[in-house]
Amino acid sequence: MFKLATVLAFLAAIASVVSAEVYFEERFDDGWRDRWTKSSWKTSEGQDGDFELTRGKWYGDADADRGIQTSADARFYALSADMGETITNEGKSLVLQFSAKHEQKLDCGGGYVKLLPSTTDASAFGGDTPYAVMFGPDICGYATRRVHVILTDSKGTNQLVKKTIPCETDELTHVYTLRLHANNTYEVLIDNEEKERGSLEEDFEFLPPKTIADPEATKPEDWDDRATIPDESDVKPEGYDDVPPTVADPEASKPEDWDDDEDGDWEPPMIDNPEYKGAWEQKTIDNPAYKGAWAAPEIPNPAYNADDAAELYKFSDLRYVGFELWQVTAGTIFDNVLVTDDAAYAARFAEETWGASKEGERAMYEAHAAEKAKEEEAARAKAEEEAAADKALEEEEEEEEEEEEDYDEDATAPATPKDEL
Repeated sequence: MFKLATVLAFLAAIASVVSAEVYFEERFDDGWRDRWTKSSWKTSEGQDGDFELTRGKWYGDADADRGIQTSADARFYALSADMGETITNEGKSLVLQFSAKHEQKLDCGGGYVKLLPSTTDASAFGGDTPYAVMFGPDICGYATRRVHVILTDSKGTNQLVKKTIPCETDELTHVYTLRLHANNTYEVLIDNEEKERGSLEEDFEFLPPKTIADPEATKPEDWDDRATIPDESDVKPEGYDDVPPTVADPEASKPEDWDDDEDGDWEPPMIDNPEYKGAWEQKTIDNPAYKGAWAAPEIPNPAYNADDAAELYKFSDLRYVGFELWQVTAGTIFDNVLVTDDAAYAARFAEETWGASKEGERAMYEAHAAEKAKEEEAARAKAEEEAAADKALEEEEEEEEEEEEDYDEDATAPATPKDEL
């Protein structure tokens, strides 16, 4: 019986591997341009940018770590590739994965990938082109540093995940993975580590809420929503209002030169009355009849349809993979783009690519950073040395000028007559 169970489990595992599909896999080699189409979007305006194949300044494998890099600052980038057939994720998972390296220390710009429908015109692909999925990091200053997960609903509305998922902001390569599952859940991973998960229905606004406040409900007349009430035992003291806020300064005296006929009757200046306590306010106490803030009871939302929640995950028309970006400072390198239905394969793919190179890349980056710091320190020391030399020269010139002025004064001074000596 144990052997039979083992065999069945083994066969199930094989069946799972066989049924898994890799719809698109791009590692970017010398022939990458044959597989990707650059859009003419923004070309006529002179605002389009080109991607260039490069391994970057730091890497783990000189050949395997080549990717495509945004090459010019303040440009729009639009590039797409055909997956070869129109796919659907009906009844199974959809995994979108790629790596991004913000080698330029991205200050403002996108680093995301889109999945596009078969109706897409690759030659005109741009910011207004409809898409199904948009996923990846977006950075702009300190205010925006998040992973975008945007899914287009059945009405064509782009729905952004409600949760804020932080992205990586350093200058190393990181792998971003989005998993959509047939049970209407999702997961976001960075470097093969889960960063967020949740329900598509709860974390996106695909559907109206299940319940709403009863529009027919009204607050009961006896509902007391006052948290505190006046303390009836607190009575204003007799004569409280008779105390004026200001009084004549008792220490003031009429100036000796004051002339009543010319200056009028003298009056002492007014000062704050130390006895004055302000307007009287009755104390308050907790209201024993307080029931809290009233809210209308929730009722089922007639606009909510449970059947609409059954296939929130599903996309029936996926054909292209595309980059559509704007970057203030160029330099991001994209690599190892993957679209599959197999989360396990995607995890292995990440380890075989990014995982195999990450330590070597970090070592080269740290060496580069150390060399840069050394050069900056040398430049700083040189600048200080030059500034000190300039200051010394300036002081020397000032001393020479002073000596010349003293000499001129001595030379022009009149001689003292001998009989005065």
